[in-house]
Amino acid sequence: MKLNKLALVLGLGLAVVAGSASANQGGGQVTFKGSIIDAPCSIPPGSQAFEVPMGAIATSALNGGGKSIARDFNIQLEQCDITTLKTVQTTFTGIPSTSVTDGLAIAGTAKNAGIVITDYNGTKIALGAKSPSQTLLTGANTLRFQAYLQGDDDAANKPAVPGEFDAIATFALSYQ
Repeated sequence: MKLNKLALVLGLGLAVVAGSASANQGGGQVTFKGSIIDAPCSIPPGSQAFEVPMGAIATSALNGGGKSIARDFNIQLEQCDITTLKTVQTTFTGIPSTSVTDGLAIAGTAKNAGIVITDYNGTKIALGAKSPSQTLLTGANTLRFQAYLQGDDDAANKPAVPGEFDAIATFALSYQ
């Protein structure tokens, strides 16, 4: 009888320990965000908001209206259906630069320079203007662009001032 009671007590003790071990071992919440757009292509999350690292650019590269090395960036499209709309143009907008014609203003401690956005062939795309049309393929597509930092148009009177900078451009796609 004592042996049965001991087995019962041990069994209940193990049940309590096992129950508490699986009680709360962590958890959380998953939020799914997105939007539904009226377009022939979807835009994956990595192409809706991203950064283009420009690097640490020497003032000597910018003085005299000089330019940094152009940095490639892409806008990915997926699940494109080209049944009716077969091309796309991209329009970039943002705060216009007072230093560089058709460029994007920089913010921060760096001064007398601006960001220039180009198509992949290096042709400048003015802020607010549509890029050349790019032909779409069924499925995935990559819209290729470049950006560089350019010194002030009035380089003789406004040399580049060292410091940190950033610039924000938004893009809109227009399908034809």
